Amino acid sequence: MNESSRRGPRPDDALPTVEPPSAAFLVQLFVVPLTIVSCGLFVVWGFYWLAQMGNDPESYVRALRRNNEGRWQVALNFANDLRGPGGAALKNDAKLAGDLTGILDDEVASGRTNGSGHAAEQSKTLCGYLCRALGEFSVPEAAVPLLQRAVDAGDPQTAQAAVEALAVLSSNLTSAGKSFADPAAVAAALLTASRSDLPTLRSSASYALGVVGGSDSVARLRELLDDGDDDVRFNAAMGLARQGSDAAWTILEEMLALPDIMPPEGDQKGQAERYRRAMIVVNAIKGVGVLVDSSKQPPPEVISRLITTLADDPVSDVRSSAAALRRRIDRLDSNG
Repeated sequence: MNESSRRGPRPDDALPTVEPPSAAFLVQLFVVPLTIVSCGLFVVWGFYWLAQMGNDPESYVRALRRNNEGRWQVALNFANDLRGPGGAALKNDAKLAGDLTGILDDEVASGRTNGSGHAAEQSKTLCGYLCRALGEFSVPEAAVPLLQRAVDAGDPQTAQAAVEALAVLSSNLTSAGKSFADPAAVAAALLTASRSDLPTLRSSASYALGVVGGSDSVARLRELLDDGDDDVRFNAAMGLARQGSDAAWTILEEMLALPDIMPPEGDQKGQAERYRRAMIVVNAIKGVGVLVDSSKQPPPEVISRLITTLADDPVSDVRSSAAALRRRIDRLDSNG
């Protein structure tokens, strides 16, 4: 998204790049069971104790091996430490990734995730956060347990966490100049997840396929453009845009055309829907920008008109993103 090096960059030269979700964003999508949240005094004590551990990996491993109700919080804090400024050295520790793998494997082998009630919810929560922590590494070994969990139809909650973690891990490996030891196995696992009966798992898989890439991934993403679930289609379009495929244009148009609806005051559900619409449109604008960058050509006329309209959108984030892209498109037109 950079202009020519003959002049310095301008604020409207680029939109934020389309990147895999960070662990922090993924954690927001993971609903902590009410039964866990209700353990107020325990959690307050747990936060204090965890704060004392800092990012000492051995302390985390020892805590994760204890069979108590606070382990899910340990896994969450560990993922955050891996993602934080002090996590760079830890990300490349294959032994540490192996320790987490063993803990995850032991938890699955215990059978607790197959039960019901409070204990099963805690076990699934723990497994989900362990997957997210493994996704924060930059070593190919971290993929092995994630591949196993991603195709576990008996625990779709953990499978979704593993699929999303594979997307983060893929990005981390690329940034570190590394790659998966078995890219075909990664693609196969994501393809399997993309055929789940659960829309949430298909949606995560469609996102991850767009990050990992490859001919099989692109072919499946084209199929997912016809999925009956909005989020699946939208993630498929964004993935295709990331891969430079103009097959994304039709669904990007659908995303850009979503109307802004002002909910009545106090309508929290309506406010959430309005926020969701804004996120979808802003991401679609980013997708258009990626395709414009890869092709060095203006978008189709219908897309260009929608971008112009969105530059006057009531939502400021939509408006500013559209206006910046509109200026870039205009420069392409003038240079063409």
